[in-house]
Amino acid sequence: MRPALVAVIVVVIVSGAALGNDTSPPIATDRPSVTDSSVVVPSGSFQAENGFAETTDQGQRTVDGPETLMRFGLASKTEARLTVPDYFGQVAGSGIGSGFGDLAIGVKQQLGPAPGGFDVSLVATLSLPTGANAISSHGYDPSAQLPWSRALSSNWTAAGMLSVYWPTQEGRRNVTGEGTLLIDRQLTKKWDAFVEYAGDFPERGGPRHLGHFGTAYKLTPRQQIDFHVGVGLSSAAVDHFIGVGYSFRLQAFHRGHRWQ
Repeated sequence: MRPALVAVIVVVIVSGAALGNDTSPPIATDRPSVTDSSVVVPSGSFQAENGFAETTDQGQRTVDGPETLMRFGLASKTEARLTVPDYFGQVAGSGIGSGFGDLAIGVKQQLGPAPGGFDVSLVATLSLPTGANAISSHGYDPSAQLPWSRALSSNWTAAGMLSVYWPTQEGRRNVTGEGTLLIDRQLTKKWDAFVEYAGDFPERGGPRHLGHFGTAYKLTPRQQIDFHVGVGLSSAAVDHFIGVGYSFRLQAFHRGHRWQ
């Protein structure tokens, strides 16, 4: 079993009893959609979002995990972010091989609520070349995302995200713009489902259009499981993928108190 996965499992088991002590709002995650949440995690809280996925692309099949994003609430509208290196394992085909990807650090600043009932945030991230030789970009790659959302009714929400990435590919930048649009339906108090379009438009290479469908269920107000599938809609996109995830949040400290 991979060390990163073991660490996630240990944290979940040790922290289980503490999950019921948090009185802050219910968990809101950046997964499983491509579109990030438009709000930050509560001040003083720690949130871990994890998952596994299988991707098929032109006869090559890979699995990856634990897809861990750690989010730390620094203030009422600010969070720090750490993307743990993801492990990519080749199952079939003759791709680039297996290994860990790059680590990334970032910050998320909530800008909303804005006029018109919109919630808006700005996310800035820097990927560091820490991964395996066959997986890493070998560059320091920045990105910026602007996720937004707006409630349409008590059960329907529209959301989306505008992003710019500066990935290093073959030793040089390939500036990539991305746009997403998501419609979410609250099926019950604990269960919701979404349909999403995501499009990547790189400076070099064809556009990558994706149709994405997913659902999430809150086991408790601080724990969530999710399931999602995606289908490529253009020749440059992956053929399809399927994934599952588990996320949880803990209250590490309260305002005016030291770390517990």
